[in-house]
Amino acid sequence: MEPTALQIVWFGIIGLLWAGYLVLEGFDFGIGMLLPILGRSDSDRRTMINATGPVWDGNQVWLISAGGMMFAAFPLWYASLLSVLYLPVVLVLLSLIVRGVAFEFRAKTTSAAGRRAWEWVIAIGSLLAVVLWGAAFGNLVAGIDAHALFANLVITDGKADLTASTLVPMPSLSVLISALNPYALFTSLTLVGLFAAHGALFLALRTKGELHQRAMTAARVLAPVVLLVGAGWAIWTQVTHGPAWGWAVVAVAAVALIGLVPATRAGRDGLAFALTSTVAAGAVVLIFASVFPKVLPIRLDGVDISTAFDTTIALGSSSAPTLTVMLIVASIAMPLVIAYQTAAYRTFSRRLGTTA
Repeated sequence: MEPTALQIVWFGIIGLLWAGYLVLEGFDFGIGMLLPILGRSDSDRRTMINATGPVWDGNQVWLISAGGMMFAAFPLWYASLLSVLYLPVVLVLLSLIVRGVAFEFRAKTTSAAGRRAWEWVIAIGSLLAVVLWGAAFGNLVAGIDAHALFANLVITDGKADLTASTLVPMPSLSVLISALNPYALFTSLTLVGLFAAHGALFLALRTKGELHQRAMTAARVLAPVVLLVGAGWAIWTQVTHGPAWGWAVVAVAAVALIGLVPATRAGRDGLAFALTSTVAAGAVVLIFASVFPKVLPIRLDGVDISTAFDTTIALGSSSAPTLTVMLIVASIAMPLVIAYQTAAYRTFSRRLGTTA
């Protein structure tokens, strides 16, 4: 069964929401990871946190919207992710919760040692979240190994016979272990490098003085690394999983990656930040293009058997009337969210200086 135009539109909308989340939350994660590296004093680290303080929680709106839209538009996708990837999803949520709590407790702690401890929690939580998101997206592209779910999978007339198949004793744990494959780990490495550079550039945009110079130096060091790792990941993804038109996305990302090096060396923080944003958005486009027309690829000995589990766009979506009503609501709500966040970023666009 081929997906309808309405189903494809909603698949694209969810991809757009994930792109917004990774572009906006990506620099937030990056600043968190760089907190113990660039923050040489308590005032430096306070300035780094203040650079994202007014907007970091607002960036979570994109994650919540993406999850809610997935649940409403593709309930089987949402259910499959939360059941098959239950343990990885819980770890991601825990890292986000701990990281958010650390921001609040750091601001309310009076002792220097206490603030330093919460700063390390922010840094570790940010790094862990990026690694887990990278592994999750990597396995979304590569597909879930059916052997991690079933000890013996029986497929009858093109459908998975779950009554005749034997579920492994701890599927969430076995899926988590199988998720630590080379492609998923390389995806995590790519996101860590990209978000670190993305965060350094946003920090450079929001600060002045010595901290600004330090952030730009970090971006210059990271730019060649992001170029090599990002190019390797994009080519690997496109060659093994991407559609023919995905090479156009790879070409756009390549131009942005190549331009990142001279832009950082010239101190063009605004241009460089736009380039890392383009790369992050392009990565999401390539991921969703590689998955299409499935919502959760499942493979058995290298063969895609997603249709046996109905984990495709055509078979796993809500009804057409539901998608139509949701599209009307989304066409009203999404511009309002974008306008609100644009106003928030403009309001807090003043560069910050380190204070004693």
